[in-house]
Amino acid sequence: MKSLHFSMSPFVFILLLSSSLMASATSADAGDETFLDCISLRSDDSTSISQLIFTPNNSSFSSLLESTARNLRFSTETTPRPLVIVTPSQVSHIQATIHCAQKHGLQIRTRSGGHDFEGLSYVSRAPFVVVDMVRLRSVDIDVENRVAWVQSGAVLGELYYNLANRTNTLAFPAGLCPTVGIGGYLSGGGYGLLFRTYGLAIDNVLDAELVDVNGRVLDRNSMGEELFWAIRGGGGGSFGIVVSWKLRLVPVPPTVTVFTVDRTLGQNATELVHQWQSIAPGLPDEFYNEITITRVANRTIRASFHGYFLGGIDEVVPLMQERFPELGLVRENCAEMSWIESILYMGNLPNESLNILLDRTYQSPLLSPYFKSKSDYVRKPIPRIGLEGLWSNLFEEEGTSASISFISYGGRMAEIPATATPFPHRAGNLYKIVYNSGWEEEENVRSERYMRWMRRVYNYMASYVSKSPRQAYINYRDLDIGINGAGNFTSLAQASVWGRKYFMNNFHRLVRAKTMIDPQNFFRHEQSIPPFSH
Repeated sequence: MKSLHFSMSPFVFILLLSSSLMASATSADAGDETFLDCISLRSDDSTSISQLIFTPNNSSFSSLLESTARNLRFSTETTPRPLVIVTPSQVSHIQATIHCAQKHGLQIRTRSGGHDFEGLSYVSRAPFVVVDMVRLRSVDIDVENRVAWVQSGAVLGELYYNLANRTNTLAFPAGLCPTVGIGGYLSGGGYGLLFRTYGLAIDNVLDAELVDVNGRVLDRNSMGEELFWAIRGGGGGSFGIVVSWKLRLVPVPPTVTVFTVDRTLGQNATELVHQWQSIAPGLPDEFYNEITITRVANRTIRASFHGYFLGGIDEVVPLMQERFPELGLVRENCAEMSWIESILYMGNLPNESLNILLDRTYQSPLLSPYFKSKSDYVRKPIPRIGLEGLWSNLFEEEGTSASISFISYGGRMAEIPATATPFPHRAGNLYKIVYNSGWEEEENVRSERYMRWMRRVYNYMASYVSKSPRQAYINYRDLDIGINGAGNFTSLAQASVWGRKYFMNNFHRLVRAKTMIDPQNFFRHEQSIPPFSH
């Protein structure tokens, strides 16, 4: 007869182990200190911390856990749940949580917005604690000096809302989804409408406050330039918990112009997409350009050409008619608006009120409840036949609710050296591709079918995208990347497989920074940066 250890499934084993640890974490025996005892004793105010801790015995535990689970693939009955959720309201609560998690053998997952594409900010295969930064979300704007201190638990919408209420001539070069948390966004790079003009979000981070594995509170000066380099794009969950970020604000004109031009296959979409690949990266730095490709009724493909320009219609239309006359842009395709209005427009948000930016529970219509995403980088134009093969994939049943986006590169972002931050995908890339496969209902058969379709599309594109390595964007995390699709790496050699795809030649510099700050690898997950000893 097989032993119990080998006959039970891994998931059952995790559940039993979690249940055992839950008992030790939440109920104190005489003479034994539990995790909850420990964190209360370590906090400045044990009464305060008790109100910030949630266990499955709390009625609000599930709603809090699921409140920012943006990909419902990781919010099912079989998804491992944390033993405790801590919602710190001050740095000492974070310090206590780190100390007690180490002492009691628990991992930490840090969550700011919950948008991790693989759920790694709130799911773990080992017994774990979630540090939810929702209470640490202040936004302090200094208009005169063009800087802002923003805590990691703030979301992009809260930053934008506060900026718009203080000034109409300053912005921050970040993304469009208002519920993305600042902490996770900045930890992986961060691109948006202004990145061809001012660089990525991480190119505009001036300072940060981080709590390390030893509970020390470090700023740029005390952490040193190597660690400061690493946290700006090296991926979340590897180096400590960043409490706040000092951001450089950038000037924007009172009026910007946006446009959308839709073309189907019958309207020469394939030829237009093919031409766009060579034209868009060379447009002025003030331009943001992307194409969203979807399947529509009557078995055709729609390519939606989206443009954004820091200036007026009178500048945009003549420029596009000169550089890309085949697109046929006319004034009627364009609209002038303020920068903050353009965030609503380009993000497909309701525009009745800026208050939508403060709704942390808002669900974007651009993403299905359940989805799988991947990313690629393109260094030379894809031939027409390659694009036609991509369209064929979209015509399959699983392509019904899929989307593929081409985001133009170039501009100021490409002028910054690839070694300036861990994000290496700069000069030489024409554009980035984001693939998204979505579905409405969760069931194993359905999920696997859509996941397999996404992997087929990705495999089809291999000959048309970057190679040696095939690059990928860390903020669009993909656990398929690695050895045989496995994601639970422990060795440096194994981690190098996905590490080079995300970070290219910057990966080993990140390993050195990790070894310096967290040599025992306490802060870890399936795709965290390992230290040399691991």
